[in-house]
Amino acid sequence: MNPGRLDLPLGMPNSSSPSAAYVRFLNLVRAVRELPDFPSLDPVEERLLNLFAAAWFQGERVTVLQAMRMSDEVSSTTAHRRLKSLRGKGMVQLISDETDNRIKYVQPTRLADQYLTEMGQCVDRARQS
Repeated sequence: MNPGRLDLPLGMPNSSSPSAAYVRFLNLVRAVRELPDFPSLDPVEERLLNLFAAAWFQGERVTVLQAMRMSDEVSSTTAHRRLKSLRGKGMVQLISDETDNRIKYVQPTRLADQYLTEMGQCVDRARQS
C-alpha cells in the first residue's frame, strides 16, 4: 500500500463502480496537489477557490466583500486572510472597478486557470478508467 494513496476496500464489486471512480478521482487530485507547479493550498483556501470558480464559471464578477461572505463555514476575517494568501500564492488577482476604485474584483490568474483545468481533468480521467 502506498502511503497517502487510497485503495479500494476489499469486496469492492468492480473497478467501474461509482465508489471506484471516486477513489480514482481522490488519488488523481492528491497527485495534482503534490505537483511542484502549484502552491500548497490549505482546506480553506481550496474551498474559497472552488467557490470562486463556480461563480466565475457562471460569468459572475466576485468582489472582495462578496468573497468574504461566500462561505457560511468560514468567518469573513478568515476568508479575507485566505484571500490575501491566495493572492500571495499567485492564484488570484484583485482588479479595481473601472468607475469606483474602492471596489476590487477577485479574478483568477493563469496559475489558477491551470490548477482548475487540472482538477477538471481529474474528473474526466477518473470516469474513463
